[in-house]
Amino acid sequence: MQYIPNNAIMGHMSNFKPNIPYNNLPLLPPATNKIETIKILKQENNARSAIAELKGIANIIPNQSILINAIILQEAKDSSEIENIITTQDDLYKAISGNQKKYDSATKEVIYYREALYSGFNKIEKKGFITVNDVIGIQEELLKNNAGIRKTPGTSLVNDKTGEVVYTPPQSEDVINKLFRNTIEYLNDIDNSLAKMAIIHYQFESIHPFYDGNGRTGRIINILYLILKNYLDIPILYLSSYIIKNKTEYYRLLRSVTSEENWEEWIIYILKGIEEVANETIEKVLKIKELLDRTIEKVKNELPKIYSKELIEELFVHPYSKIEFLTKVLGVERKAASRYLNQLQEIGILKEYKIGREKIYINVELLKTLKDST
Repeated sequence: MQYIPNNAIMGHMSNFKPNIPYNNLPLLPPATNKIETIKILKQENNARSAIAELKGIANIIPNQSILINAIILQEAKDSSEIENIITTQDDLYKAISGNQKKYDSATKEVIYYREALYSGFNKIEKKGFITVNDVIGIQEELLKNNAGIRKTPGTSLVNDKTGEVVYTPPQSEDVINKLFRNTIEYLNDIDNSLAKMAIIHYQFESIHPFYDGNGRTGRIINILYLILKNYLDIPILYLSSYIIKNKTEYYRLLRSVTSEENWEEWIIYILKGIEEVANETIEKVLKIKELLDRTIEKVKNELPKIYSKELIEELFVHPYSKIEFLTKVLGVERKAASRYLNQLQEIGILKEYKIGREKIYINVELLKTLKDST
């Protein structure tokens, strides 16, 4: 049993019966006339233009790990927040800079999301396609268990205020496996439209193949789709922040596809999200690049003896840095790394922070930029 917000339960359910398992969920693809309307095609063009611009702009950052780390961590936080797993950005950066066992369960779950996303990205890069087992592996990374695909009945989505069942996904193991395989086959076929991403997201959430983690797994599949279809080279566009801002619409439109085959409105919602988030991410990339350039100039002018491209990039890859990070990347001894960090603190680029006995150093302006952009 899983809960969805009270204010997200809206819309007429026609002949759909929320208490009955949706074992007759149709296979993909939907009818062409439902998913290739003029309105959808127009919004598809807008979304394609925005994401193409983002793909180009991303290349202005020489070390792509800077963008991947900054944006993946924000996505991990946002995607988990949709599931009411709440942590702070500061806690996340401290956790990945130190020992995550010291941190609360919500922070750990967000870190697990980050690990699962990286795992999926690496599989796409190596293989160039996604399998059912890959998706199962992503969910296992998220939950740190191997429960796998649902085998027992009883799963339902429930109004968190009233306890009313609002949707019951397929309950037959055979049906779940059939629908799941069909969805992954559809994902891998030659069609590369952005509308297709919206269709896959609806289908995956409706199948609800796992006991837990379906929402987060589905949002990871979104970004993997964009990379698989060459819309992006690196995972830097995520819809979680858009869904948080438009959460009521998200749930209403998901249900409207089930109850009324309202594909058009749902697909347009997702396409508008892609366009909006692509534009927001472009602004974020430009701000990071501007700050990177200013930091390079400041260190060159004020600390020319310790300046190196690798040093500055490391401060941006890890907004919370420490001695161990520098010794590994720069190949210097601990004493030298400590001196570099202290000198960078003296000119105002870093700020020392203690976690227990350990010192970490915050890239103050970068952290401010990342927070402001959210």
